[in-house]
Amino acid sequence: MAQITAAMVKQLREMTDSPMMECKKALVEADGDMDAAVDVLRKNGLAKAAKKAGRETNEGAVAAFVSEDGKTGALLELSCETDFVGSNAKFTGFASKVAEVVATTEPADVDALLEKPMGEETVSSELTEMIHIMGENMKISRFAARKAENGALASYIHMGGKIGVLVEFVFEKAETAQAESFKTFAHDVALQVAAVAPICATRDQVPAETVEHEKQIYMAQAAESGKPEAIQEKMAVGRLEKFYKQSVLTEQEFIKDSSLTIKKYAEQVSKELGDTITVVAFDRLVRGE
Repeated sequence: MAQITAAMVKQLREMTDSPMMECKKALVEADGDMDAAVDVLRKNGLAKAAKKAGRETNEGAVAAFVSEDGKTGALLELSCETDFVGSNAKFTGFASKVAEVVATTEPADVDALLEKPMGEETVSSELTEMIHIMGENMKISRFAARKAENGALASYIHMGGKIGVLVEFVFEKAETAQAESFKTFAHDVALQVAAVAPICATRDQVPAETVEHEKQIYMAQAAESGKPEAIQEKMAVGRLEKFYKQSVLTEQEFIKDSSLTIKKYAEQVSKELGDTITVVAFDRLVRGE
């Protein structure tokens, strides 16, 4: 009996897009023969897409799902071979359904997601079926999921799936989630994240090493001015403040109204609704990155 290594299982998985455990079983049955293992999987209906599985998947789309109550949500990047398929409604609809599986089953990674139930089948078998239907290799590249315990989530898909955004908000009143002014605000913030690409939601989320790196650059720039050290320090601090205003979501100017920052916009809607609304975090997936 041939020894079945993890590398062999991985290779068969990449060749066929079949579940990892099924690949291992097939290799055991085929006594380690890769071609025979592919045949085993094909006979079991798991690897009909084997020939397509080696093709490059450089196109695709990011899809989103948010539950009706706004409490659970996910983004998912589904890759394919051509832009034609990537923009197809059947393809993007399937990606949204898989995003729903992510949100409701909380898989640890893509391999775990492929084993999750989807209807009467698994995500893996439904993906294989989609490969047959669309005639192109496809793969789930990555996903991001969130739960809003004390608030709600909002999503936004830009340019037909080129960019996907999921934003988390915290507030106190349950009815805020259904208020039209909150929904408009949440959509606007998600749009802002897609358009301006902030690095984080709040200043305290900026990694210390990023702050230090930026400060060192600004200090070096200030030193070239030839001004006294005390002035140089002020110049560097001023430039760091500008960095925060450009890079931190809540401190950015609102793209639809430059008289407001996102934080001030949140305060405005909070006052209107008699609540305290805070933007706490977001995920932003760009296709192919």
